[in-house]
Amino acid sequence: MATVFTRIINGEIPCYKVAEDENYFAFLDINPLTKGHTLVVPKVENDYIFNLDDRTYSGLMLFAKRVAAAIEAAVPCKRIGVAVMGMEVPHTHVHLIPINKEGDMVISNPKLKLSDEEMRQTAAMIAEKMK
Repeated sequence: MATVFTRIINGEIPCYKVAEDENYFAFLDINPLTKGHTLVVPKVENDYIFNLDDRTYSGLMLFAKRVAAAIEAAVPCKRIGVAVMGMEVPHTHVHLIPINKEGDMVISNPKLKLSDEEMRQTAAMIAEKMK
């Protein structure tokens, strides 16, 4: 059975997409820690990042680096924090989180409640910076 992320990639579940190429996909986290919190996933299903083959792993990180630069250009922040936990969805995913202090990365922090319009605008701003 396809993971929720594969279903998002395939267009079966809507998302706030910010970037895509033939191998990777990036979209806003629907329960963000901060505005612009983005998930970057390989299109191939694999539930553990260190089980990815070297080409997919390095490609994922290079794609995430491009997405992080776009987020930083679109969302005011000091840095883009990176986390890979992967316990909640069995599909490798990299969290890119705009931060102004280390405490912004605490996964148990309350999640933001952003409107659909604010999520769409944020995704569009990041997508524009990917060009």
